[in-house]
Amino acid sequence: MTHAEALPVTAPGLTAVLFGLSGCLVDFGARAPQHANVLPEHTDATPGALDSLHRLQRQQIPCAWIDELPPALAQPLAAVLPAWIKPTQYSATINPWPAPNACWQALMALNVSRLDGCVLVSGEPRLLQSGLNAGLWTIGLASCGSLCGLSPSEWQALSQKEREQRRGKATMQLFGLGVHSVIDHLGELDTCLADISLRRLKGEKP
Repeated sequence: MTHAEALPVTAPGLTAVLFGLSGCLVDFGARAPQHANVLPEHTDATPGALDSLHRLQRQQIPCAWIDELPPALAQPLAAVLPAWIKPTQYSATINPWPAPNACWQALMALNVSRLDGCVLVSGEPRLLQSGLNAGLWTIGLASCGSLCGLSPSEWQALSQKEREQRRGKATMQLFGLGVHSVIDHLGELDTCLADISLRRLKGEKP
């Protein structure tokens, strides 16, 4: 058993999980939107992303990714992801983030009939605001999203103190939006989803 598999499994009751693409599942630091072409480092899955998706698949929890990047950028980024996770290309010109429409559209594409138990995970503040406006539970990613905005090599080159400062600043910004939880990256998603399930059992609403 790997360390990841030994972590708490997601408590039952989640309806669906939506993910951002750039700065969440792939493209650590959300660098791709700043470039005209996708670079090889942008297409790497972020820490814990593929393991998290596999565990959600085993639990038969439907998942989709959301991004407002043009297809020419989004498709190469998503190539590393398993085929079963649904893509949701949503034109940024139609009710753009932070309007809730993109989240609702993604859930409808998954044939999800209720908002209760739906979660959005992202490192992009505007998408998280969209999730909040849509009535979803929201989990912000501190280190791998656009708020830190560093490539993996740039992040690793920082001292521990510098990483903590950047992580802390991003965490405060995310909680300032009103997100329900903040984690560093998707390697910490299981315990966070379990915490949200416990909060739901206690009657808390997003």
